[in-house]
This record gives sequence, structure tokens and C-alpha cells, in this order.
Amino acid sequence: MHPSSNIDIVYLWVDGNDDGWRAKRQNAYKQICADGDHSVARFGNVEGRFRDNDELRFSLRALETFFPDHGHVYIVTDGQAPHWLQTSSQLTLIDHRDLIPEASLPTFDSGNIESYIHRIPGLSERYFYLNDDVFFGAPVRVEDWFFEGGFYVAWSDDPEVLGHAMQTDGTSLENASRLSRQWLQAKAEQIQLTHAAPLRQLNSRYTHTARTFAHSPRPMLKSILIELEHEAIDLFERVRSTVFRRWDKPTIVSDFVLRWALAHGVAQIKNHAYLYISTGDALASQDLQHLKTQFGKLDFFCLNDTTDDALTTDPRLTRVRSVLIDLLPTPSVHEVAPDTTQTPSHHAKPERATVECDA
Repeated sequence: MHPSSNIDIVYLWVDGNDDGWRAKRQNAYKQICADGDHSVARFGNVEGRFRDNDELRFSLRALETFFPDHGHVYIVTDGQAPHWLQTSSQLTLIDHRDLIPEASLPTFDSGNIESYIHRIPGLSERYFYLNDDVFFGAPVRVEDWFFEGGFYVAWSDDPEVLGHAMQTDGTSLENASRLSRQWLQAKAEQIQLTHAAPLRQLNSRYTHTARTFAHSPRPMLKSILIELEHEAIDLFERVRSTVFRRWDKPTIVSDFVLRWALAHGVAQIKNHAYLYISTGDALASQDLQHLKTQFGKLDFFCLNDTTDDALTTDPRLTRVRSVLIDLLPTPSVHEVAPDTTQTPSHHAKPERATVECDA
């Protein structure tokens, strides 16, 4: 195994309150409405999906605290940069235009964007992919995330995904599970009928687990993504055609790639200790207190912003920020200034930006 310094880190990040970016998002959604397209997935264009509550700043602090000997950090953005970011040789901003064809931009679908990140120039073979609301919560032992030639994944605690066909009211992750079942079972049946010998052996009796994967740091192997980009070209083309999340073109990196790896012996299930908090839930305050007592013992945690109706001063947002300041008070090497006690200026003008298509 290579040392952990050869494990790079890739984040997706967006400043959802940037005026120029918000106008671009609004115009794109208005165009979808004008085209009569009703395929945007449930929660595909809500404020919580794009809001920046400084989660990235604290995720980088957690990274430095719990995995200090990681490799290079890449932040994939839409021509933006956090106002607090300190440029350094250890971190690179990657613009969407550096990865995604111009004709396919703009896109506001993380499932689309994440399908390109293995193309980042110089990216290590082993890397972690994180959304900015995901945090390491205890010292990272590489052997808990990677094994020789593969990596570990974790199931979520969400209810079982019912039904085989994708559903118009299904979330991206639910429909991703259904799409993966369809593709992998069809491939297994093809192998059984033709006795074909794929590059890697897939069990001809593929068994699907109807669950979603945890919102976790995703250990990845670049070579697997490169291989799948050719083997599952149809799935990559579908998700790369989206502007917003679509119910019929769900994420594949956060589901299909993991299931394919499991089916081919490249991944194994690991029972990580973790905590998932939906910040808009009624019990979020209790969950945050639980996080404070368990911090340092959790392999990872996720603070999913589900406060889609919130204004900037909403106590649900300030409460999350306060807990993160308490848990991770020390600035990372990636910060220009240590001040984290005030809400950043780009949050000062809250507005409701989500445009709804007329029925």
C-alpha cells in the first residue's frame, strides 16, 4: 500500500448566495420551465442544496485535525472561491470549465459534476471525494477505508428503497439504487446468456441490496472510474446531460460505481461509526448535542442542510455554525484569517431564489 500522503482529497463546493451565480441558476431553471421539462428530481433545486454555511471551512479543519498527512486538496467550483481561502501549493481550485465540455455548462447537478472528477490532472490513484457537508470525525486509519486493490463503503440507515422502476417523486439516491439494479442485473443476465468474459468478473447471479449508501467521505480508485467510463458509457452520458438533478438521470458515482465495485470484489462493506444530521429536522438540536458528545469517536458525520425555507439569520443555520466553531475552533492552513465568529458578508442579503415552474 502507498502512504496516505498519496491519497488526495476532492471537494465539490458552491457559494449559493453569490449574485452572479444565483442569476445563472435562476435563468437556467426558467429555461427548463419554458421548455416544459418536469424531470427535475425531488429536492433538485432547493436552497439547502446550494447554500454555503461555511461547511467547507470546517470540513477542511476536520481534515487537517484527523487526517493531517493526506495528499493534495482539490476544490471543484463554478468559477468561485471561498472568501477566506488561503492559496497554497497544497490546494488547487478546479473550475467546472477545466473538466466539463463548454457545451454541457452550466450544470447545477452534483451527480453530473462528480462524474468528471477522476479526470482532474495529477489526481492520485487513491482519493477521497467529499461534499462540503461531510466531515471526518476521528483520526483516519487508511486501512479502515482502503484495502489492497479496493476500498470500503457503508450503507446508510435510511429505509429500504422499494420498487424496481425509477419513480418521478423519488430522490436522486433512491432512483440511483433502482437504476443500478437495472444495469447490473441486465449485465449479469447478458453474461449468463453469452458466457462473455468481462474485464472483471461479475457474478452472473447479481443480488441487489435495496439500500442507499451513507453520506460519507467516498474512497475512490481513479483506475476504476476510468474503466467504468468506458464500460458504462450509457450511464455516464445520461448523467452528464443534466442541468439540475433529474429523477430519470440520477447520480452514478455515489451509487452505481460503489455497487459495481461491490459486485466485482473491488469494494467491501464496512460498518463505520457515523452520524447523519438533517439540519431542518425537529430533532436536529438534539442530534447536534449528540455530535458534540461523540466528536472524536465518529469515523465521519454529515450535516445535510435541509432548511430550504431558511433566511440567513435562521437559528437552525446559526446553531450549526456555532457547534462547528465549538468543535473545530482552530483555523486550518487553508484560511486567510482566523475570524469565524461572524457570518460572512456574502450571506448578508438573503432572498428566496428557487423558481417554481407553473403547473
